[in-house]
Amino acid sequence: MLREFKAFIARGNVLDLAVAVIIGAAFGRIVTSLTDDIIMPVIGKITGGLDFSNYFVRLGDIPASYTGSPTSYADLKKAGVPLLGYGEFITVAVNFLIVAFIIFLLVRGVNRVTERDKAKVETTPAPDAPDVVLLREIRDELRRRP
Repeated sequence: MLREFKAFIARGNVLDLAVAVIIGAAFGRIVTSLTDDIIMPVIGKITGGLDFSNYFVRLGDIPASYTGSPTSYADLKKAGVPLLGYGEFITVAVNFLIVAFIIFLLVRGVNRVTERDKAKVETTPAPDAPDVVLLREIRDELRRRP
C-alpha cells in the first residue's frame, strides 16, 4: 500500500495540483490585500467614507458583559453576537470578481500566445516525405519521355 501511495504522489498531476493550490492560496492573500488595502478604501473615499466592513444586521442581543463598540462588526463577532455581515460579503464578492478577472486575463493571454504559435506552425508547410519526393521524381521523369 505504501508503494502505491508513493506512485500516486509521484504522478505529475498530483504534484502540479499541489503547486497550483499553494500558489492559489498565496495569490488569494495578495488579492485580499489588494481589495482590503487599496480598492475598498478608494471606493469608500469615492462614496464619502463608506466602509463596507461595518455593514451588518445584528440578529441577537449584545451580552451584558460586552464593553466594545456596538457598531463594530469585528468586536461584536468576537463577542459571539449573531450577525448578518453583508458588508464582509460585499468585500469577499469584490475579491472574487478581481480574481476571476485576473484569471480571465491570464487565460486570454495564454490562448492568444497558443493561437499565435499554432498559426506559425500552420503557415510553414511540412516537408514532404521521402517516398512522396521519389514518386514525384518518377512521375516527372515519365512525363519527359517521348
